[in-house]
Amino acid sequence: MNSTRTAVALLTLAALSACGTGVTPDAPAATATGETVTLTNCGRELSFDAAPTRVVGMMPSQTELLLRLGLHDALVGQAQTATHPLPGDLADDAAAIPVLSTDAPPAREDLLAATPDLVVSPTEYEFTAEQGFASLDQLAGNGAAAYVATGGCAERRNTATVTDLLTDIADLGAIFRVPERADELTDEAEQRLAAVEAAIEGKPRPTVAQLFVEGNSLSAIGAGVEADIIRTAGGDNVFDPDAPEFANFFAAVIAPEEITSRDPEAIVFGVSSPAQEQQTRDYLARTFPDVTAVRTGTLVAVPASDLFPGTLGNIDAVELIAGALHPGS
Repeated sequence: MNSTRTAVALLTLAALSACGTGVTPDAPAATATGETVTLTNCGRELSFDAAPTRVVGMMPSQTELLLRLGLHDALVGQAQTATHPLPGDLADDAAAIPVLSTDAPPAREDLLAATPDLVVSPTEYEFTAEQGFASLDQLAGNGAAAYVATGGCAERRNTATVTDLLTDIADLGAIFRVPERADELTDEAEQRLAAVEAAIEGKPRPTVAQLFVEGNSLSAIGAGVEADIIRTAGGDNVFDPDAPEFANFFAAVIAPEEITSRDPEAIVFGVSSPAQEQQTRDYLARTFPDVTAVRTGTLVAVPASDLFPGTLGNIDAVELIAGALHPGS
């Protein structure tokens, strides 16, 4: 299974089979060293008497966030490493972290063998027992808690926003007793988002279709953090998040005629490799030659990893798309 299909499968099953009941984005109860930190994540209360010391990042996006918080010494495992590379400046830090899986979440026995006390994940799919993964109950029985990206919680998935990332940064900063570093990451993220907002202020918002292409299968993305990335970047999604097809999931299979009739000025699509990007561009050119986005060449390829919930890449995606929609901004 290629990495793009894996990503979509993970998110699909997260929405259909996740066990959470929502999120509470309030600040954790305490952050001082030696105090108990209590917070709510995906409807579950998590409590930490001390900072975790054996942590697994279940996706490179979560591993990156943990490393950016300065937690290299606490990481005892990284997973799904083949889905996308870590940024080059983190390569040395990540080199010594054991790899538990490459293309999919780690098998139950492999994750439990790492004896983590905290597992940090982009979605709840990574804990689906029916897929052979360690469930939340099995982790708890082995002394491990699980923190899921706020935007990846089942009840939050369709309404997730880019700024849900800030909740994750604050929560992890509190859990690991590194609030100062968390504040630094938050300030940097807020400054970057504010710069985009200022650059596009008052400018017309081009119409955008956000698509996923797999062979000749076409899906539209109309909700979730993916759609909020488009909005934050200054685009007007041609698909309505309140439409019935997005009532239960952020993406829906569509017929090509849906794109032709809506005639978007830009098309945004996630990619996992240069080959997959070229295949998608070829499909769009072949299928929609008269659509404005194709005629003007406003086809914006975004690394699929930057569209996962709870990743700093969400901000990279906002900047990339804003630059394409508003050249010269």
